[in-house]
Amino acid sequence: MDYYETLEINRNAADADIKKAYRRLALKFHPSSNREAGSAERFSRLGEAYDVLSDPRKKATYDKFGAEGLRDGIPPEFGTGGAWSSKYTYHGNPDKTFKQFFGGDNPFADFYTNEVPLQFGGLQPVVVKTQDSPIERDLHLSLDDIFHGCTKKIKISRRIMNEDGYTSSIKDKILSVDVSPGWKDGTRIVFPKEGDQGPNSIPADIVFIVRQKSHPLFVRQHDDLIYKANVSLEMALTGFSVDVPTLDGRLLNIPINEIVQ
Repeated sequence: MDYYETLEINRNAADADIKKAYRRLALKFHPSSNREAGSAERFSRLGEAYDVLSDPRKKATYDKFGAEGLRDGIPPEFGTGGAWSSKYTYHGNPDKTFKQFFGGDNPFADFYTNEVPLQFGGLQPVVVKTQDSPIERDLHLSLDDIFHGCTKKIKISRRIMNEDGYTSSIKDKILSVDVSPGWKDGTRIVFPKEGDQGPNSIPADIVFIVRQKSHPLFVRQHDDLIYKANVSLEMALTGFSVDVPTLDGRLLNIPINEIVQ
């Protein structure tokens, strides 16, 4: 038996490729999900192939001396570099290999595939992925940011599934928010499926909600800006002008000719 052909991989396959191939084929040919003739035998061969190729010492011996080197052992003078020197015999229990790989009795709960439509061990396989609830975060913007428009860079940390399909790692990512002039408080910016990845779920959307910061000079009312100026009684009765700074750097002189109450 050629272990590489059994797992449908080439001899340069990395450890992640070996795991990925075993996962796919073992689920496909497990007797509980495949009733076709020969599936049990194929499942057993997959277990033996993975048992050898997933172990660096056994794999090194197999790559150099073939299956005979594993079964018969190799001479001590060749047993260097961590090679397996004693005789190897597969324990003959592919279910044991299967459960050790998946770490449980219901691996179908950890993935979604149309290749395995039947039950396993009396448990229902997952057939529908559900999306996690949206993750909402406030995005605090100054009035100047909203007036001019800007770009905000936000770093997030999210869980990413590894190539083997069942382990994950934490990765950082930069999300870019292009703020358009005139955005209102409460504007929602959605980044679809940027939440944590999982084996049996759709990543959540990440939603940023605009929260406008208070401004020392202006109060925003819809698309208007309200500016408050302190005036004396004499100015209110006789008329005056007030210099109003603007968000774009201008200074507006506004005459007030009516009596201010």
